[in-house]
Amino acid sequence: MKTKTTALILAAVITLLSFGSCAGGDKAVTTGKTGVLEDEEFGNIYIDGYTIEEFNALGFAFGDSVNIAFDNGKTFEDIPYYSGYYVPVGEMLACGYPGYPHVVIARNYGASTWDDFEMTEDSKVTVTLNEKGKYLVTQELFALEYTDNRSDYDSDVIFANFREVTGGSLKAATFYRSASPCDNQHKRASYANKLCEQYGIKFAINLSDNIKKYKSYVEADDFDSAYYNSLYQSGDVLLLAMNANYRSDDYARIISGAFAEMLNHPSPVIIHCVEGKDRTGFVCALLLALAGASTQEIIDDYMITFDNYYGITKEENPEKYEAILTNMKDFFYCICEAEKDTPLDSLNIKEGAENYLRRGGLTDETIKAIEDYITA
Repeated sequence: MKTKTTALILAAVITLLSFGSCAGGDKAVTTGKTGVLEDEEFGNIYIDGYTIEEFNALGFAFGDSVNIAFDNGKTFEDIPYYSGYYVPVGEMLACGYPGYPHVVIARNYGASTWDDFEMTEDSKVTVTLNEKGKYLVTQELFALEYTDNRSDYDSDVIFANFREVTGGSLKAATFYRSASPCDNQHKRASYANKLCEQYGIKFAINLSDNIKKYKSYVEADDFDSAYYNSLYQSGDVLLLAMNANYRSDDYARIISGAFAEMLNHPSPVIIHCVEGKDRTGFVCALLLALAGASTQEIIDDYMITFDNYYGITKEENPEKYEAILTNMKDFFYCICEAEKDTPLDSLNIKEGAENYLRRGGLTDETIKAIEDYITA
């Protein structure tokens, strides 16, 4: 009897230790050493071995602070774990973004972590809880979630995040933006495709896909984007497979090349990535800046997306609106090579956009031809 009691006490002690010796069991919340996968779209690090739900079931929660240790010796402490990219531009986070297969370790709009942290297919990572709920206020401030159910939206246009891009001297009925008309992961492709056909789109700048990914959409059972595919078959879809690092030389080079290629195609033009939000937002900001739009016109265009997806407006959600806008302002600082917090009304964004294309390798002659193409 004594032996049995001793065994039970020992088992209880071991159980308690397995949950950590501090309150809430913080020290025991860890992935242990697990593998990594490359996020091929953005070049970042996925934590292999767990889905986002399984990762959270270990004891992690959005708003926590985590420590990250790779087996090559690189370590990072006190990194926020969020459900979205809720950190300033260039800063690191762990992110369980809805629709991602795994938690990703990334920089917001920054350089790829896979190459930067020298990952290989054999690399390992350990993620450990640092402090429970340390960043919960920020997580709850943003807490941006949307559904992929058409019935939750007032129209096909809102659901597809589809709209004409307007501002400055931009030519009317010439440029549009939307969620992807071919990638159906968010169930919007067929709606965006129909709108492309309705508005007579003639050329597509696809920021997110490469040939392999595009062909996988066409071969999928749920592919219902015949009009978009007809553009692809006629050579009027430009596949760019871009990441989100608009500050990089590669980004400037690729976008500058896309604008130059656009001169060889008819309009109207659709610009899209997957959601039609951030990569599309920056490219449309650049386009509008070239057309002489004001910073407010560019902001207004960008923020429509957050109304379409999340119902966030300046009037009804001022705190969230301003928090989103804080990061978006970096578009202007990047284009104009200006310091953070420079007053926006002091920036010459048209000149900045022209210089951005020069950094991307375009001549003044080509930039002038692009401006003639896009303006009335």
